[in-house]
Amino acid sequence: MDPAPAPAASKMRFDSPAFRVHEDGRVERFFGTDTTHPGFDAATGVTSKDVVLDGATGVFARVYLPALPDGPGRGTRLPILVYFHGGGLVLGSAASQMYHGYLNAVASRAGVLAVSVDYRLAPEHPIPAAYEDSWTALRWAASRADPWLSAHGDAGRIFLAGDSGGANIVHNMAIMAGTRSTDQDGLPAGALVEGAILLHPMFGGKEPVDGEAADTRYHMEKLWALICPDGEGLGVDDPRLNPMAPGAPSLRALAGRRLLVCSAERDFARARAAAYYQAVKGSAWPGMAEWVESPGEEHGFFLLQPERDESSALLDRVAAFLSGE
Repeated sequence: MDPAPAPAASKMRFDSPAFRVHEDGRVERFFGTDTTHPGFDAATGVTSKDVVLDGATGVFARVYLPALPDGPGRGTRLPILVYFHGGGLVLGSAASQMYHGYLNAVASRAGVLAVSVDYRLAPEHPIPAAYEDSWTALRWAASRADPWLSAHGDAGRIFLAGDSGGANIVHNMAIMAGTRSTDQDGLPAGALVEGAILLHPMFGGKEPVDGEAADTRYHMEKLWALICPDGEGLGVDDPRLNPMAPGAPSLRALAGRRLLVCSAERDFARARAAAYYQAVKGSAWPGMAEWVESPGEEHGFFLLQPERDESSALLDRVAAFLSGE
């Protein structure tokens, strides 16, 4: 008897070392799928917990409370850091060990009350799901509805931060916070974004920028078509991906008075990050923008290898920015 024929190989819509999308809609993720529970972290003294923000979608936030002072600073309210994890809007989780460790370190080093957002991922949930979830989480944090936030958080000192795809979300949240009034689904009265940190941000565009490799643009075009299939024909010039595209909201609208844009010498996304920084500097935005570049390092190194000297240096710079230095 002849052996049964082997099953036909599944056709792929997207195939990369990090994840794979089959034509039938199945998604295989090879990175960022591990999770860890919240709780007390003995190394930093930070305590964390998960709070469900939307029972229908499963969107939640992991909230981090650093050790509180017993002396003269007791009772002082802490800045609120709202963090958006990276992963190109298709990978990652606020509950992953990598981000859990990073947020413990940031909350401890900077003395901030951190809210790490677990938004829905594409392609199962295409754009604008990630932005909608992130805005919901930001408004929730600004409302101080949680007991930790109401007791210890200062809604007048909100910081936005994120890496890679999460840094893209930071830009979009800063635009939304700067353009929406309280009675138009904006931030609650009294809430104020003080600053934003974009770590190795994910941007794109049809026209090349100085120093950008052609294959970087090609891969971004493929990725954006996957996560934003209904982009009204804009492609990578969608203003949510390309803040400098024709018709994009003015960078003058960015919420906050301070901006920190960070990249690395060997980061494939460095050229777009630098172009974004220069565009903000060249706009009429009234705040102060800073650029930090880690020599010899690659995209996301500070998360993948937190023990490196350059990772510690970047963490120090982030903490100093959050402390107002």
